[in-house]
Parts: sequence; C-alpha cells; structure tokens
Amino acid sequence: MNKIILEVTQNIIERSKKSREIYLNRIANAKTKAKERKVTRSTLGCSNLAHAIAPLNKEEKSSMINMQKPNMAIITAYNDMLSAHEPYSTYPALLKRTLLENGATAQVAGAVPAMCDGVTQSQPGMELSLLSRDNIAMGTAIGMSHNVYDGAFYLGVCDKIVPGLLIGALSFGHLPAIFVPSGPMPSGISNSQKAKVRQEFAQGKVDETALLKAESESYHSCGTCTFFGTANSNQMLLEMMGLQLPNASFVNTNTPLREKLTQKSAEVLQKLVNDEISLSDIVNEKSFVNAIIGLMATGGSTNHTIHLIAMAKACGIVLTWDDFDMISKVTPLLCRMYPNGSADVNHFRDAGGMSVVIKELIEAKIAHNDVQTVVGFGLDNFIVEPSLENNEVIFKDTARVSRDETVISSVEKPFSKEGGLKLLSGNIGRSVIKTSALKNEYLFIEAPAIVFETQEQLQKAFKAGELEKDFIAVVRYQGPKSNGMPELHGLMPPLGVLQDKGFKVAIVTDGRMSGASGKVPSAIHLTPEASSNGIIAKIKTGDMIKFDVKNGNIELLVDEEELEKREIIKANLEANMHGFGRELFSSIRANISSAEKGASIFELIGEEKA
Repeated sequence: MNKIILEVTQNIIERSKKSREIYLNRIANAKTKAKERKVTRSTLGCSNLAHAIAPLNKEEKSSMINMQKPNMAIITAYNDMLSAHEPYSTYPALLKRTLLENGATAQVAGAVPAMCDGVTQSQPGMELSLLSRDNIAMGTAIGMSHNVYDGAFYLGVCDKIVPGLLIGALSFGHLPAIFVPSGPMPSGISNSQKAKVRQEFAQGKVDETALLKAESESYHSCGTCTFFGTANSNQMLLEMMGLQLPNASFVNTNTPLREKLTQKSAEVLQKLVNDEISLSDIVNEKSFVNAIIGLMATGGSTNHTIHLIAMAKACGIVLTWDDFDMISKVTPLLCRMYPNGSADVNHFRDAGGMSVVIKELIEAKIAHNDVQTVVGFGLDNFIVEPSLENNEVIFKDTARVSRDETVISSVEKPFSKEGGLKLLSGNIGRSVIKTSALKNEYLFIEAPAIVFETQEQLQKAFKAGELEKDFIAVVRYQGPKSNGMPELHGLMPPLGVLQDKGFKVAIVTDGRMSGASGKVPSAIHLTPEASSNGIIAKIKTGDMIKFDVKNGNIELLVDEEELEKREIIKANLEANMHGFGRELFSSIRANISSAEKGASIFELIGEEKA
C-alpha cells in the first residue's frame, strides 16, 4: 500500500479510537440482542405486531406471522420534483415482489424529504438545502424506529439525501443495508453548450427563452443529471465504500438492466441478512479512506469535504481536511467529466466506469482492497460490469481498461498527478478548493478584494460594469451559522465571463459552490466563518489577497497590527431568518458546527462538543 495512504488511515484510526470503540460496543450489543431471535419483530407484543401488519396482503401477513423470514425496511426519498428520484415511485413494489418470491417481506418504513438544488439555486429555499441533510438523518431514524426490520434498503441519489440517509442508517448499523440507485438520464445537449448559453445570458446576449431552451435540453427527463456534481459523486462514493452494486450506479434509469439491478439489490440484501453481514461490518476507517480516494481520483464534488466528515462522525470516525489534503497529494486524477471536462456520466459509464477507476487504484496500491462490501470481501469485487443475459443480471470481468482515455485515463498517464481537491490555509483561515478544472494560469492570483455580502450584490455590480478588472471576490456571511450555507450558484456565470475576457478573478467565501463548479478559482467553506468572527469579516474592499493554489496558501496581505485593530464588520441577516420555512431552522443554525467539522448538529460519540 502507498505509505501516505497507510499513514492517513492509521492517523484516522488513532484519533477515532475512543469514539469508535463506543460506537462499535453499542452495535455489538444490538447485534447480540438480534441473534437471540430469528427476526426482529419477534420482540413485539401482539398489538404492536397487529399494527405493523395491518396494511399487508394475505401472503405478506402469513410470512410476518410465521417469524421465519426477514422483513426489510425501505427508506425512500421519492418525490417527482427530483428527476433522479422520480423513478423510485415503482421501486417499493418491485423490491417487495422480488423478496416475496423468496418468502421475505418489505415495508416502506418512511419517506424523507429530498429537495432539488437545481430548482432552489439562488432562491431563498436554497438556504435549507444543507440543513436538510441532518433532517433526513433524523427522518431515517424515525422510519427505522418501528423495530420490525432485519435489513434496510436506502433509496436516494442526490446531494444531501445520500449523506443524510447514511448518517441515519449508521444509527442502525447492526442491521444489513444496501443503497439502491435510480441511474442517470440519457445525455442531452453537452454541458459545455449549456454553460456557454448561461454566460451569454449573463452578458445579455440571449434572452430567457433561449436560456430555458438550453436548460431544458440538458435536464430533459427523469434520472440523475448527467454532470459529475454532488449527486453523481454520491454514487461514486457508495461504490468506493462497497454499499451499492458494482459498477451499477450509472446504468440509465427506466431500462431493463436498471430494473433487474434493482431486483438484484433485493437478492443481495437477503443474502446479507442470512450471512449476518451488517452495515457496521462494511463501513469503517478504510472504507472512508477509499471514499476520499475516489473523490480525488474522479475530481468529485467539493461538498463531500463536508458530508464525508459528517457521515464518518455518525459511526465514531474522525476525518479532517488534512486527511483529504494528504490523500489528494498521492492520488492521481483519472477522470475528465464536466465540470472538469466535456464528458458526462454516460460517457464515463461507456468508458468502463467505476470498474476501471477501482482497478487502477487497487493495482497502484492506493485504495484499500481488504474491505467488506455488499457483494463479498474485497473491493476488487467491484472490477466488473453488469449486463443482461437471458433476462438475468450477469457481472462480467470486462471493464478493466478504459475504452475512452479522454474520459478515464490511467495511473501511468493521469490527467494530473494529484487529486481534484486541495486544502488552502493562511491568516484568513482554512478552506478547500476544487483544482481539477483549473487551468495553470489561474493557480496564482494576487489582486485586490471586492467585498460582497450576497451573491446578488456581485451580480448587480457585474451588470453595472463595475467588475471589468482583476479582483478577488470576497463573499461572506454565507456559512452554516449565517444562512445555512447555500450553494452560490449565481456567482459562476458572471465570473466566468470576466475570466474569459482575460481578467484574473477568484472567489473567497465561507459559503459553498455548486458541485458543478470549478472553472473559477474558489476558496470555499472558509472557516472560521464570518458569523463566528472569522478574519473574513474584517476584510475591506481594496485589501490585497494572495491566492496561491500550488502552495496551498491564501493570505490577506494586511499588516498584522492593522488586522488586530480592525473591528468585525457585521451583516444584517434578518432577511435570511424567515420566509420559505427558514424560521423553523433557527435552532439548527444556532447549534451547527463549522464546515470543517461537517456542518452538523450531531455531536461526535463520546464527546461533549464535536
């Protein structure tokens, strides 16, 4: 194994020892109790059980009363607002039917909220997006609390939904579990065409009719959006962690193979139950390290520098941004997908998909192979490709070498020697940056700051022609405590236009950027945030900032004595506190941790404060 990967893994194990021991002891106690009975529901009283089986058909009731076969929970994030989640409308019936053929049963244990960031970007509702993750985790726990389940299906794809589901699932880590994807939509117009029209609209060159036409030709059917943003990064992570069927994430929705893969998930979960392999047997320090490695190798979403930390914390594992940075330095960038290239996830799948990526990482001794997965011990179980033969799913050892080296390269010829994300540190604080889409000329910028407290202020200045120069946009009071840390999607088109005009521009913010961003250098998730009295709240327009990506440094070039004398510049956040349900989340904003701690309200096991 790569020495740095081993070092990072050991560091995580050592710093997590106390909290991990507490978690595993709790799980072990739950497992011991589970082994004392054939099925979980056998502990229920007659009235409890009668309530649980009341809505079932005769055959399902018979199986439940017999107490011999398992009953599975289905936690679904179905709605028909999210294109990726609309296909889930048919999944519960399909999973139930497949299990019933083997004498087992399943019930929809609960539904969790699933908002579409694509709909709420730049809207007030976007301020609930990150906060919804912990809400989803609690909703998952509520669904599972009925205590009649011997295993669980988790149905979710998009941004905060998968992290929330996994956080909730880990509270029930004594049970077997499998995640079930819905697959991407077919390719529409290219992502580069869509981005071009967005920038033309920002410049006033095209009207809303042209913009809507381009957007609708990109997002045109049910299924996951095809760019490699947070939703598809979720799917990659689940495979790297061994929680989803091998190389199955990017099989298109509403196809015969997709349907058979869903049925295969039911068969696999039943086998996990029979073999007594629980979620906690799969998820450990090595699986999280593999997830970070996959994030770096594919150039995935920056949002996972927050989500992975929160997910790990749920099972007593402590990750830091330093872990991400060390792993990035020894993980080659193997993939080019939008926003890091012109290809989409359908092209990625056709080039061999996760099978090729995992093969490259294992053979280079970068990824841990000695891990349990839903389909057996060893991550090399995922170096396969699903196909249909005689109407049955067959996993073939075919996708080992990239079929398109412009989309998936090799460790010998990577797109970059380092991964797609990097840690930046300096007197302003600590932040992360997505480097996989940055050209070399944008890796160093020294320019004056222009301070904004909303993305709308920047857009207004752009339209007024006030930004035709080199500058670094400081967009503050966008952190979790300020307004829930919405993605600042509206910054990209105007700054992209200025960059294309030859100006050197960059962003420093305590907010988030879209999983589809990356063209403009962006120091994001800055901590301490402005609402925690971070230095970002002292920056004034005209202050010089040095933005040095290669050396991982971001520095406010203001004399230290001068900085000490400056007062924090407060922002009026009253408008962000109410409307669109925001008032209901005030207690979460007040108690949420920093981005570097996972932007979570949940505390680390065994510690008073995360």
